[in-house]
Amino acid sequence: MDPIQNLSSLGLALPSAAYLAGAILFGMLGYAAFRYGRKLSRPSFTWGGLALMLYPYGVSDTWLLWLLGVALCAAIFVADKWLASR
Repeated sequence: MDPIQNLSSLGLALPSAAYLAGAILFGMLGYAAFRYGRKLSRPSFTWGGLALMLYPYGVSDTWLLWLLGVALCAAIFVADKWLASR
Protein backbone atom coordinates (compact mmCIF):
# COMPACT_ATOMS: atom_id res chain seq x y z
CA MET A 1 0.00 0.00 0.00
CA ASP A 2 0.99 3.58 -0.55
CA PRO A 3 2.31 5.21 2.67
CA ILE A 4 1.05 8.66 1.67
CA GLN A 5 -2.42 7.28 1.08
CA ASN A 6 -2.29 5.64 4.51
CA LEU A 7 -1.38 8.98 6.10
CA SER A 8 -4.20 10.70 4.23
CA SER A 9 -6.69 8.15 5.47
CA LEU A 10 -5.62 8.99 9.04
CA GLY A 11 -6.23 12.68 8.43
CA LEU A 12 -2.53 13.59 8.20
CA ALA A 13 -1.03 15.47 5.27
CA LEU A 14 2.55 16.24 4.39
CA PRO A 15 3.40 19.96 4.22
CA SER A 16 4.22 21.56 0.90
CA ALA A 17 7.75 22.47 -0.15
CA ALA A 18 6.92 26.17 0.29
CA TYR A 19 5.82 25.52 3.87
CA LEU A 20 8.98 23.58 4.69
CA ALA A 21 11.18 26.26 3.11
CA GLY A 22 9.41 28.99 5.10
CA ALA A 23 9.63 27.08 8.36
CA ILE A 24 13.35 26.47 7.87
CA LEU A 25 14.04 30.05 6.73
CA PHE A 26 12.16 31.72 9.57
CA GLY A 27 13.56 29.24 12.08
CA MET A 28 17.12 30.11 11.03
CA LEU A 29 16.35 33.84 11.07
CA GLY A 30 14.81 33.44 14.51
CA TYR A 31 17.83 31.57 15.81
CA ALA A 32 20.19 34.25 14.46
CA ALA A 33 18.06 37.05 15.96
CA PHE A 34 17.85 35.22 19.30
CA ARG A 35 21.62 34.77 19.48
CA TYR A 36 22.23 38.38 18.43
CA GLY A 37 19.77 39.66 21.01
CA ARG A 38 21.31 37.58 23.79
CA LYS A 39 24.84 38.66 22.87
CA LEU A 40 24.04 42.38 22.79
CA SER A 41 21.26 42.38 25.44
CA ARG A 42 18.57 43.54 23.02
CA PRO A 43 15.23 42.16 24.19
CA SER A 44 13.39 42.92 20.93
CA PHE A 45 15.75 40.61 19.03
CA THR A 46 15.76 37.99 21.79
CA TRP A 47 11.98 37.68 22.13
CA GLY A 48 11.32 38.24 18.44
CA GLY A 49 13.81 35.53 17.55
CA LEU A 50 12.15 33.16 19.97
CA ALA A 51 8.77 33.93 18.42
CA LEU A 52 10.18 33.32 14.92
CA MET A 53 11.55 29.96 15.98
CA LEU A 54 8.35 28.75 17.64
CA TYR A 55 5.41 30.10 15.65
CA PRO A 56 5.62 27.56 12.76
CA TYR A 57 4.52 24.86 15.22
CA GLY A 58 1.15 26.57 15.59
CA VAL A 59 0.49 27.57 11.97
CA SER A 60 -0.68 25.06 9.38
CA ASP A 61 -1.43 27.25 6.33
CA THR A 62 1.48 28.13 4.04
CA TRP A 63 0.28 31.64 3.26
CA LEU A 64 -0.19 32.37 6.95
CA LEU A 65 3.28 31.04 7.76
CA TRP A 66 4.88 33.42 5.26
CA LEU A 67 2.69 36.37 6.25
CA LEU A 68 3.40 35.99 9.97
CA GLY A 69 7.10 35.37 9.33
CA VAL A 70 7.52 38.57 7.35
CA ALA A 71 5.42 40.49 9.89
CA LEU A 72 7.49 39.19 12.81
CA CYS A 73 10.75 40.06 11.05
CA ALA A 74 9.49 43.58 10.40
CA ALA A 75 8.24 43.91 13.99
CA ILE A 76 11.63 42.94 15.38
CA PHE A 77 13.42 45.69 13.51
CA VAL A 78 10.72 48.32 14.07
CA ALA A 79 10.67 47.57 17.81
CA ASP A 80 14.46 47.70 17.97
CA LYS A 81 14.58 51.08 16.20
CA TRP A 82 11.81 52.41 18.45
CA LEU A 83 13.56 51.22 21.61
CA ALA A 84 16.89 52.63 20.43
CA SER A 85 15.36 56.07 19.79
CA ARG A 86 13.98 56.33 23.33
